[in-house]
Amino acid sequence: MTKPNATAAHPLAPTVSLAALEPAVALGPLDGRYRGAVDSLVDYLSEPALNRMRLHVEVEWFIHLCVHSAVPGVRSLTSSELELLRSLPANFDSGSIAEHAAFERETVHDVKAIEYVIKAQIAGTTLEPLRELVHFACTSEDINNLSYALMIQGAVRDVWLPAASSLVEQLAYMARAAKSQPMLSRTHGQPATPTTLGKELAVVAHRLKRQLARIEAAEYLGKINGATGTFGAHAAAVPGTDWVEVSRSFVEDLGLTWNPLTTQIESHDWQAELYADMARFGRILHNLATDVWTYISLGFFAQVRGQGTIGSSAMPHKVNPIRFENAEANLEISAALLDTLGATLVTSRMQRDLTDSTSQRNIGVAFGHSLLAIDNVKRGLAGLDVNPAALEADLDANWEVLAEPIQSAMRAAAVAGVPGMDNPYETLRDLTRGRRIGADDVRTFVAGLGLPADATERLIALTPATYIGLAEKLVDEYLA
Repeated sequence: MTKPNATAAHPLAPTVSLAALEPAVALGPLDGRYRGAVDSLVDYLSEPALNRMRLHVEVEWFIHLCVHSAVPGVRSLTSSELELLRSLPANFDSGSIAEHAAFERETVHDVKAIEYVIKAQIAGTTLEPLRELVHFACTSEDINNLSYALMIQGAVRDVWLPAASSLVEQLAYMARAAKSQPMLSRTHGQPATPTTLGKELAVVAHRLKRQLARIEAAEYLGKINGATGTFGAHAAAVPGTDWVEVSRSFVEDLGLTWNPLTTQIESHDWQAELYADMARFGRILHNLATDVWTYISLGFFAQVRGQGTIGSSAMPHKVNPIRFENAEANLEISAALLDTLGATLVTSRMQRDLTDSTSQRNIGVAFGHSLLAIDNVKRGLAGLDVNPAALEADLDANWEVLAEPIQSAMRAAAVAGVPGMDNPYETLRDLTRGRRIGADDVRTFVAGLGLPADATERLIALTPATYIGLAEKLVDEYLA
């Protein structure tokens, strides 16, 4: 057998390099095919967003040092000086990106380049004498941890939570609308006690709401305490300043929770907690996607609205549940990334290693796949109509599920001393297991049991479609 030539050219032998095209061709789908669904995250979790937030943190630290007279010789800043400083992150644009990139080529250090950008912008102004306040007593991680905390906080609160909350409300609306629609349950894939479609959707909405509450309550921690968390440089340079208080007030003024005890890095435990909750939300949503996919395959839902697209390239009749399948895959990718981030970020060798740096640059990817999945589920749900006829036919084909209420009524009668109610479970098992029975079979059987008249009347009137217990009430009372 001839072995392939490992050095052979690509069989297409392209003459045009896609990597050289302008505008740049995306390597990943989030920046290509699916960009429209995740655009809103770019302002929070992209590389330029990181550098813009670094500018913000550096500028605010400069201002904070002046406001608190933390370093001898500082003075109050004028309104025009404050405006100049804060305009740097506020007006961060393509020119700013290019300026930072030029400094980074010189420094080969992204945070140091931010320092140089600020010093260049205040050169020749009244702020130049204070230029060494930029990045004063800071290690890069002082700036980075605060920047990431603010970026993630914004992405969660302004983008991810609104999208996820909208989906849950959409699902809750569907649950309320279908609360009275009977549906045959399937446990272990087998016909089981009927429920309602709305109650089953309400279960998922309730689960997702719990996760949203946890995510809404997330803490975003930050620190600014120097190279190994000891305020060493601060205390050595200016021993008379209460640097612990200056640090605490600065972090809290940024809207974050102050972490007083760290190594060089903020420990990132809060990120792991947040990502675990987001991944769990995604896994519950994944469960919804697979269940809805199954309900569609059973004919319980018809995909009719907004589905004027090609379902299959070969079979004209098909409308495939692609939204839910797309969501499944993206939720799996997102969960894997969130799990990896949570596991990686809480560990660091001794007082610092750099594994968190490259890991955190993938936060936007993890959020992006989650946001894309949420968008797909929302679109998928919006294209569904309930098919009551299919649900009713499924129920009517499975009268044997009434074995449960009948044997339960026999048990109650036995406890009340009604004779002839021995071995109710076994009696119903012999009637129903491994065979199909219909309405006449059930009613004839119930009439001959010798139950009290009210119980007999109630069971004879019962059908699979009316055997839904308190499903409607549960939706009304517990789906907030």
